Amino acid sequence: MPALAEMLATTPYVAYTYSYPHKTTYRRFPEPLRLADLWASEQRDALSLYIHVPFCEMRCGFCNLFTTINPAQSLETGYLEALQMEAECVREALGKFSVTRFAIGGGTPTYLSLEELARLFEVAERLFAIKPGTVPTSIETSPMTVEVQKLRLLKAHGVDRVSIGVQSFIESETRAAGRPQRTSSVEQALEAIQQVSFPTLNIDLIYGLPGQSVASWLQSLEIALRYEPEELYLYPLYIRPLTGLGRRERVQEHDLRLACYRAGRELLLTRGYTQISMRMFRATRVHEETGPVYCAQEDGMVGLGCGARSYTRAYQYASEYAVGARGVRAILQEYTTRPAQTFAYAYYGFSLDGEEQRRRQLITTLFDTGGIDPAAYQRRFGSEILADFPAFQELLDLKLVAPSDRLLMLTAAGLERSDVIGPWLYSQRVQALMEEYQLQ
Repeated sequence: MPALAEMLATTPYVAYTYSYPHKTTYRRFPEPLRLADLWASEQRDALSLYIHVPFCEMRCGFCNLFTTINPAQSLETGYLEALQMEAECVREALGKFSVTRFAIGGGTPTYLSLEELARLFEVAERLFAIKPGTVPTSIETSPMTVEVQKLRLLKAHGVDRVSIGVQSFIESETRAAGRPQRTSSVEQALEAIQQVSFPTLNIDLIYGLPGQSVASWLQSLEIALRYEPEELYLYPLYIRPLTGLGRRERVQEHDLRLACYRAGRELLLTRGYTQISMRMFRATRVHEETGPVYCAQEDGMVGLGCGARSYTRAYQYASEYAVGARGVRAILQEYTTRPAQTFAYAYYGFSLDGEEQRRRQLITTLFDTGGIDPAAYQRRFGSEILADFPAFQELLDLKLVAPSDRLLMLTAAGLERSDVIGPWLYSQRVQALMEEYQLQ
């Protein structure tokens, strides 16, 4: 493990750690694994259900998610049919279970037609016993796919959180980022969401876009605040392989990202928002997150569809992953033509031994829930954090984590450097797998 101080001296932006391990560590299992066996010894009374819809109206220049643009109607229909077959197999494999959280992401789920969205909810509600309005339910959308009829359908099916990817309210910035959109269309979409009235509106924004300045970044934030979103996610721009920006010549990541982060953070803290993580800010008027506290490494996640990941304590599994159009199409073709019985197995993923399970607990609680509970860690693993990870002391010495017997939490400086701290905590095995991964 390299010295953290050396990494901090280079750049604050190494990689976004939103789960552990990274999906580029996934490989084919030596033999297919029966889902019934994977879930047999797991707690299944507080599962999170995630459905991935890999369709968009355009591929944004910064996007490296699993999605395809403007698919043929036959692909959409075939995808939903395969999704239903997968859901039926997974439900049978789980046995007795309860879903306490539901999210639909992508891609852009609201790219689907009204009828297709209704079918997706019917499958989820029927097969996973989700009663609308009783389970916290979130969906992602884009300005170009917001329609009042669709929003009303979402509301009727219990969606209580709508997350819209705006990225910037400055047309020249979104155009330069390969995501052209009219600001007037974005504002109409936000007004429609407000009109239908969901408990939680989240707005995603990106800083470090080509041509962006600190002043224009703050301008976007000010416009976003007019809509009084309950949540804001502020993402630094990463230029990744096989994306539109990644293929352009002489495109550089902008040194203004740190200045934008600091200016945006200061603005939101003075305007009634609390910082939850490096990226997430929640309005202080929202006292606490609705629903039970979810802990992926203990409660488990069931993912359905291409691009969705499933988590048990000892395994993570998913479909194969691609960014390039050809690779995505090949994976979708395989998914939509699979025999039903093949959905009862996991073929591709990552097995977590005891050390990796402890490391996942450390990383996900540090970044996702705002703090590590040393007592809870010791109860689960029978050991102490510093005994398992002596290098963690460096975070304390550098004042990136505040010492406490109750919760070990990132300081303001630690939050700012989350994208360095996360990769620094990865195991050598995970780092090696990520480095050798060949992106499609």
